[in-house]
Amino acid sequence: MSEVVTKEDLRQFGLVLFDKIQTAFANANFADKNSMDPEWLKSKAVRRLLDISAGSVQNLRATGKIRFKKVLGSYYYSKEDLQKLFKDER
Repeated sequence: MSEVVTKEDLRQFGLVLFDKIQTAFANANFADKNSMDPEWLKSKAVRRLLDISAGSVQNLRATGKIRFKKVLGSYYYSKEDLQKLFKDER
């Protein structure tokens, strides 16, 4: 009852698996913008988005100009607050 798996069997399995993954991605609903556009951004994303230093982000947080959450040592900032704060500069 011992069956031997050949390289050809593995190749065919890989092709079938790849096809199923492609089908799953093709059928996925990526139209929901909220799932692709987070409400909260990490510090690094805020710095990159606004082209400001880490100290500037810290000052915004310390002065209470933007809401933030601290999760496991990482700060997350409200995207809505950032948009309101810098709306006039864009």
